[in-house]
Amino acid sequence: MDPSEPVIYLTFDDGPIPDVTEFVLEQLDKFAAQATFFCIGDNVRKHRNVFYQVIEAGHLIGNHTFNHLNGWKTDDDEYLDNIDRCRDQMRIETALFRPPYGRIKKSQAAEVLEQYAVVMWDVLSGDFDQSLSPEVCLRKTLQYTEPGSIVVFHDSIKAFPNMRYALPRMLRYFAMRGYEFRALPQPVLSVYE
Repeated sequence: MDPSEPVIYLTFDDGPIPDVTEFVLEQLDKFAAQATFFCIGDNVRKHRNVFYQVIEAGHLIGNHTFNHLNGWKTDDDEYLDNIDRCRDQMRIETALFRPPYGRIKKSQAAEVLEQYAVVMWDVLSGDFDQSLSPEVCLRKTLQYTEPGSIVVFHDSIKAFPNMRYALPRMLRYFAMRGYEFRALPQPVLSVYE
């Protein structure tokens, strides 16, 4: 994103999950931070009330497939159907898609790009990596985040121990330096004949 302003774009993958996503919402609220949540359709189905909390707090929603499929290991038709199932479960319009694991075949991307902007990242917090300590997760996130960065955290049970430590400290660190936290801009997609 534009590196000329002190803005960070926080993103959260894999939710919504009770308690975990709600913790994230509390932390974001403390810093008047907006974020983008790339949701798993099956988690939306199971935890719709938490999903609505994200929306009611004014955050943006993105599609992250229904079952967190790895595009490299999935047949194109099954992958594209899984994206549609997530969309149908969310029942809201979004033009943002993030492929789980950052893995998508060119053939899949060609189809996806007709309906979505594919959003990757430049800072991966590593909160999901249970071999990393919470302190290392925080240090690496601070080290690589700069103006315009798109930072990935995960609102999942697996990532919670590291994310619970790193997220509030990261928010405080950058807020004290005058940074803003914004949701990703919702693109306007045009399909040309």
